[in-house]
Amino acid sequence: MYHSKEVIGLETQTCITLVVRVSPSSDCVVESLIGVGLVRVLLVSGNREEVNMPAWPLGLACVAASTKAAGHEVVLLDLRGVEDPRSELSGLVARTRPEIIGLSVRNVDDQNMECPAFFLDEVKDLVQICKSVSSAPIVLGGAGYSLYPQSCLEYVGADMGIQGEGESAFPVLVGRTAEKAGMSGIPGLFLAGTGLQAKRSYVANLDRMPLPSPELLFPSDHQSKDFWLPVQSRRGCPLHCSYCSTSTIEGNRYRQRSPEIVARWLAQWTESGIRRFYFVDNTFNRPTSYARALCDAIAALRIGIDWRCIIYPDTVDRGLADRMARSGCREVALGFESGSEQILHALNKRFKPGDVRRISETLAEHGIRQIGFLLLGGPGETMKTVEESLAFADSLKLDALRITCGVRIYPYTALAGLAIAEGVVSADDDLLQPRFYVAQGLEELLKETVKEWAQTRPNWIV
Repeated sequence: MYHSKEVIGLETQTCITLVVRVSPSSDCVVESLIGVGLVRVLLVSGNREEVNMPAWPLGLACVAASTKAAGHEVVLLDLRGVEDPRSELSGLVARTRPEIIGLSVRNVDDQNMECPAFFLDEVKDLVQICKSVSSAPIVLGGAGYSLYPQSCLEYVGADMGIQGEGESAFPVLVGRTAEKAGMSGIPGLFLAGTGLQAKRSYVANLDRMPLPSPELLFPSDHQSKDFWLPVQSRRGCPLHCSYCSTSTIEGNRYRQRSPEIVARWLAQWTESGIRRFYFVDNTFNRPTSYARALCDAIAALRIGIDWRCIIYPDTVDRGLADRMARSGCREVALGFESGSEQILHALNKRFKPGDVRRISETLAEHGIRQIGFLLLGGPGETMKTVEESLAFADSLKLDALRITCGVRIYPYTALAGLAIAEGVVSADDDLLQPRFYVAQGLEELLKETVKEWAQTRPNWIV
């Protein structure tokens, strides 16, 4: 059962063979586990939603890779597309008899103001299923959990949770379990009834954490026309858009993997038949020097892949667009959010409509498809600025446009502070349940106007 695995992503840029424990020379971010017994770990991705596309659990797979590198036995369960997830989970827990169960919370809700779907009730069900057949402690993690570590833990009834990067903290937690040691000092760890054990930390050098191999969790739906394997080459964001939660989850500094390591990881997956990838980095083009180096590294391997990414529309020149196209970029998400300079300023954006137009034209010249994104109804929005944004988006040569009405209010953002000041939410609201900001007076007219424009534009998604 303990087959050898090769994982790319260590700082040495070489492969390591994983059996019961990792070589002492490897540079994984884990405590020393020499002499510590093997722990049986079950990691579960409970996400079953496909808000924009099928979401392969990259974050949980990275945690699994690090936990394996620490010498433990890991079973990974992805509940996407599973017909009977409750039976599947309870049966697997009974068969594998895990000593620790990790449960990933990707999203808390779907950010849909008109008819919001709240996902934590399903997570609560999964926790109860695990508890009904096992006494193993249940550990929460993931981006959704990291936004609401205390309230989410209390809501779903798990035993503990890790806020932030589970690749570094979770193997430490597992090692402490093997040693029957206390949990104090583990960064970002919350215990039910006790709270935070130590302030979360961010790993400065992402190359120190292994990336998951295809053997770890191969996507069963990889042949679907909608499937793109997610890739994360960097984390963190210093831009502080007024509504965005990225800096709360990943920190406010850019941290990148070496371009060569990312490119080699992509090549490893092509050997298993995967050739379409989605860079989930929130700003693929930032820093620009890194984006260029990454494109060059991918192109140098000549692996014949297609990829898509998310662009912050301020720093894409012809040189970068050319590199993107030559390395396989076929589509970008162009999140300009508004066509009004006044609203862009209110959202703390660092670009203007003219920048968006220039970049859109440059991408089109290089044959790269574009999906635009509008976020309407935020602070300062009026029907005049709404019409301005719709007209601006209509004037661009976009292949599709996705429009969101109302802005989800996330904790620790400038928008949350404004919403409290305006009485939209109370100061003691933890914002776990979905709350939305819509400029006063636009509640109904905004939706009606957007639907009217979209009726004659089949490539607009509302």
